[in-house]
Amino acid sequence: MGKTYERIDGRLREFIEAQPMFFVATAPLAGDGTVNLSPKGLRGTLAVLDEHTVAYLDFAGSNAETIAHLRENGRVTLMWCAFGGPPNIVRVHGHGEPVFRDDPRWPDLLRHFDVDPTPHGLRAVIVVRAQLVRDTCGYAVPLMSYDTDRDLHGRRFAREDDESLSAYFAGKEHVASSIDGLPGLPLPLPPTPAR
Repeated sequence: MGKTYERIDGRLREFIEAQPMFFVATAPLAGDGTVNLSPKGLRGTLAVLDEHTVAYLDFAGSNAETIAHLRENGRVTLMWCAFGGPPNIVRVHGHGEPVFRDDPRWPDLLRHFDVDPTPHGLRAVIVVRAQLVRDTCGYAVPLMSYDTDRDLHGRRFAREDDESLSAYFAGKEHVASSIDGLPGLPLPLPPTPAR
């Protein structure tokens, strides 16, 4: 019932790019560490960069578990579910890294996304190199309708500038370091590069 793919292209790529949300799973190396699973949404914030690489925009939030785990070991799984249309689940197992604002790759990466990240407190671009790409049936995934993206995140973080956003992150318990004490988001944030 499941199939392994050599690359992300054709109908597989179309499926990934059409989904309004996906999930990101990471874990620290420590056996007693905290496994993290995060939902991601907002249309235009995920891009297939090439046949083996996907990336998504990492926005302001209450923690930075994914960033901390990727900085420690790079292991990541992304998952998309078909909540409408034919049933399907796609997983990309791979190695990821957070690319921060002061990285020379930053401007080129941002060109791949079809969204204005300005109001969302963009703090990193997560780049994932696929090592295993598989799909499964998804027969038990419920049918649900997608209405629209919520505008709450953009409304909340649009009022922040680089300085106030760094202060916001510094005031959160699990942004500079993870729940398990791993290095998280480097603070203060580098300035937003001019576009």
